[in-house]
Amino acid sequence: MTDEENLPILLRPNELKAVYAINSAIVGSSDIDAALDQIIKFTRGVFIFDHMVLYLQEEENDLEPAYARVIGRGRSAGEDLAWGGDAASAVLARRKTVIQTEKLEGWEHDRLNWRTILGLPLHLGGQVAGALVFGRFGGPIYEPEQIRLAEFIAVQISQLLEHHRLLQKVASLEAERQLQRLQDDFIAMVSHEFFTPLGFIKGYATTLLRQDAQWSDETRREFLTIIDEETDHLRALIDDLLDSYRLQSGTLRFQFQNVGLEPLLQEVLSRAATRYPSLVIQLEFEPDIIVWGDPVRLAQVFNNLISNTAKYAPGSPITLTVEATPEGCRIAFQDRGPGIPEEHMTHLFERFYRVPGSKEQVHGTGLGLYICRQIIRAHGGEIWAASGQSGGTTIWIKLPKEAGLNQPEGQ
Repeated sequence: MTDEENLPILLRPNELKAVYAINSAIVGSSDIDAALDQIIKFTRGVFIFDHMVLYLQEEENDLEPAYARVIGRGRSAGEDLAWGGDAASAVLARRKTVIQTEKLEGWEHDRLNWRTILGLPLHLGGQVAGALVFGRFGGPIYEPEQIRLAEFIAVQISQLLEHHRLLQKVASLEAERQLQRLQDDFIAMVSHEFFTPLGFIKGYATTLLRQDAQWSDETRREFLTIIDEETDHLRALIDDLLDSYRLQSGTLRFQFQNVGLEPLLQEVLSRAATRYPSLVIQLEFEPDIIVWGDPVRLAQVFNNLISNTAKYAPGSPITLTVEATPEGCRIAFQDRGPGIPEEHMTHLFERFYRVPGSKEQVHGTGLGLYICRQIIRAHGGEIWAASGQSGGTTIWIKLPKEAGLNQPEGQ
């Protein structure tokens, strides 16, 4: 580097203002694209260019455009990226700033035939891992002080990228820790949920098989009823685990058809009355509401919601309201239980999530509401929860009435 290149940058007032604004954009933004937009906006005020492309090395020798903006006139976007890529590759190979100037035939009459490309290295983790490429059509060529200003901007963008990479690593580590906690909780929960019914089944079966004891018909019936109930509990747990996996992997198949909500809900409530004889459910609905869905999976959602109320708000009546909307229908499951704290609402439908405090009081997998959400999403619908300040929780569901309305492809 020459003595001239080592001279400090003497910034004009407008350049100082731009540099300050660029620093503010880097410090104050959590969105990398928004920060780059701001940097380009302020850079354009002090540094002439027609387009800018940011290339990052995704693999060992693979440069990919990560951000591009066209400010002035240029050729097609494909051509811009093509010759911008050449400059970026040269920067990566030489590990320093690269200037490329080309005057094609007729450049005197068409500024697009005179192009100057300025490629600047981006340093990430102490290595050149990308390039910032500015393109200018029609001259003039970049002066040394402009190049040094551009290099300063490249350093700022490198710091921005490094900052966001660190944030991603922190978020990834936190996500891994959270996943590990969930997995640990899940293993403990599954162990408990499996071994509890298995313990009952084994205990009562062993008792019935004892040769040194005689049991009355009433006692045998009681023991067999407990074995039957615990077997159902175990099968439901396995079904939840399998459904959760199939929903997450996209392998759970749906049989979509026109579904009348009134007869479907009446059947669900009839079964709920047998299973929860003391549970009071008030049904309020508009007649003749038809939705596009899988009746078996929709019944599964409604059964899960009723089961949740029976477990987490025992003794609370349920008001089930169904009303038509222009897009389909809206369903509300409202209980009068203790409610759910606001800080847990955003996690309520996450896989394996259980509200703290409920784990010790109620058996469960933390999969019920997750399964409900995935099924409703597969129908192109929405599901969310709200709790009032005085208690009670309402689960809201929106379902479409037409095939394909917001419905994911492949269903």
